[in-house]
Amino acid sequence: MKKYELMTIYPIEDEKFKDGSEKVKAVLAQFGATIEKEESYGDRDLAYEINKIKRGRFVLFIVKANPAKIVDINAQFRLNGNLIKSLFVKIDDKEV
Repeated sequence: MKKYELMTIYPIEDEKFKDGSEKVKAVLAQFGATIEKEESYGDRDLAYEINKIKRGRFVLFIVKANPAKIVDINAQFRLNGNLIKSLFVKIDDKEV
């Protein structure tokens, strides 16, 4: 299991945000990943427009996951209509 930062961006509407966030957590649990920390960064302007959306709600997760499952997790994230973008970044052991 490796440590990752997972940055996620959701629509700012409360229902869509809650639904998208719950689905992300369910997918992570489905693939055996554990969430160590969840931190909200609030609503922010996007650097560029995505599907006519200009603002999003940013949430950062610190996750422990099997590196072989990251591709499968990303594939499931693409099916989540209430998740605008997501990005996994591996945390070096030296940074922890």
